Amino acid sequence: MRLPPPAVEVQRRGSDLVLRCPYSTAPPVRAVGEWLKQWALRDPTRVFLAERKGEGWAPLDYGTAWADARRIGSALLELGARRDRPVAILSPNSLAHALMMLGAMQVGVPVAPISSAYSLQSTTFERLRAVMDTLRPAAVFAEALPPHAAALATIPEDVVVIGEGDGGRPSVSFADLRRTEPGPSMERAMEQAWASLGPDTIAKVLFTSGSTGVPKGVVNTHGMLCHNQEAIAALWPFLEDTPPVTVDWLPWSHTFGGNHNLHMILRNGGTLYIDGGRPAPGLVAQTVRNLRDVSPTIYFNVPRGYDLLAGVLEHDAELRRSFLARLDVLFFAAAALPPATRARLLAVTETERRPLLFASAWGSTETSPLATSAYFPTTTPAVIGLPAPGVEIKLAAVEDRHELRVRGPNVTPGTWSPGGHVEPPDLDADGFLRTGDAGRLAADDDPTLGVMFEGRLGESFKLTTGTWVLVGKLRVAIIDACAPWVQDAVITGHDRDQLGAMLFVAPPDTAAALAEVRAAIADALRRFNAQNPGSSTAIRRATLELRPPSLDAGETTDKGYINQRRVLEQRASTVQRIHDEPPPPDVLVI
Repeated sequence: MRLPPPAVEVQRRGSDLVLRCPYSTAPPVRAVGEWLKQWALRDPTRVFLAERKGEGWAPLDYGTAWADARRIGSALLELGARRDRPVAILSPNSLAHALMMLGAMQVGVPVAPISSAYSLQSTTFERLRAVMDTLRPAAVFAEALPPHAAALATIPEDVVVIGEGDGGRPSVSFADLRRTEPGPSMERAMEQAWASLGPDTIAKVLFTSGSTGVPKGVVNTHGMLCHNQEAIAALWPFLEDTPPVTVDWLPWSHTFGGNHNLHMILRNGGTLYIDGGRPAPGLVAQTVRNLRDVSPTIYFNVPRGYDLLAGVLEHDAELRRSFLARLDVLFFAAAALPPATRARLLAVTETERRPLLFASAWGSTETSPLATSAYFPTTTPAVIGLPAPGVEIKLAAVEDRHELRVRGPNVTPGTWSPGGHVEPPDLDADGFLRTGDAGRLAADDDPTLGVMFEGRLGESFKLTTGTWVLVGKLRVAIIDACAPWVQDAVITGHDRDQLGAMLFVAPPDTAAALAEVRAAIADALRRFNAQNPGSSTAIRRATLELRPPSLDAGETTDKGYINQRRVLEQRASTVQRIHDEPPPPDVLVI
């Protein structure tokens, strides 16, 4: 693979550092749809997307996608969608979802892919109501309406519902939209809308719950998204040598799957096989089935997904051969890959003698998403790389830590308010976006070794001794030390003299099995404390949480990322029990 050497320019400003990438990008296209048009004209029969259909795959080629997106875009204009009245998408990833998204962006209508969990897994629909109040869409799309019927009942009557089947209210057939040819006047309107697109045109509104659990609509412009892909291409030039192929489950309602992955495939004329699986017991079997069919060249996942996949790869030689046949890159993001999981994956690749790049990056919905990239071998999963081309990273001194702040064409102009008004983001005096994430150079004497992620500023806390507890770093270490029993962890001990933890485990089948898990975790924590005896690292109390983090309560996202702050708020009584004197019987004392 062609990869440039790691490079960074460093400027010191008092206690702050400003990091820049010396590499440049090719000029970005003006809008996301230009990529689709380019490949539709260059190679119309090349497969763009495919979804599982029975024992095989239903493909969507670039030529068909371009033609369908134009028809759908014109139909949306006729239904009243416009720049201040977006289109909301409730469905999970699918060919229809992609066409609706591309069709809206084709004519300058913002599209808002909403987490399908808000309408399919929620029982209260509180988040969906909040999203609709903020977005005020012209239309809502759900590919199959019946499963969304309860959610659709909460949506205002003036919103057009698009999809198939009975959703309990009048609707417009998506199939009709897809095949309806626009008349002369609508054709002109569509062409005018297409011609008016530019870098400042809003492409997407992506909702992120943040630490409060209240959905916030982050504006993504075409310019942000297009620059981001040029930055990726500059650091990964191998993408232009061979069109990438991937099997991907990451939801398009999030920036990782919907911007980084999907747009990477689109920009480089690749193929994405939509994976209906998830990194969860039972659902991972769908991912395994798909990976038996398709050998990816690049693979994306979150650490929990790799942990589950590693367990299958270790015992399935046929899957190993299929998965690694032409794989070049294993990419993880959103959380550090635990060392134990990385070691297992390395052992699997060595079995097949397939050298891989373990790549990662850092960014956010507000940075569309790439801000830094580890496009070079790293010594620890905590290294998030170096600034992407065109992006500046400030390590801004905040008390005795440094906040990661971002400035560049990838940064959002703000958040969406009803009526299409954009509220400016939180910038510092130099115009850098405050992210709330902490980081530092991996080595002060060699900045090319990259930046290390040190968790959220808001998550870290002090003990009564005044010692800082770096929660993000400690959480990963605890999960790794307690593998494979612990699925996630939340650290407690704010304004106390010792640390505790809520350890999330899969409920064992029997009381005897629970006792075995409890004993194994206690032993693992004793070993961990022996190696990490300091007051800011040693876990002295713990509970086993058999009730998983709640999506409705904001304790977790549909991708399984835990929200430390919300868990502490929602389970305050558990926090109190952990630190009670004397400790209750269910609390492990280490």
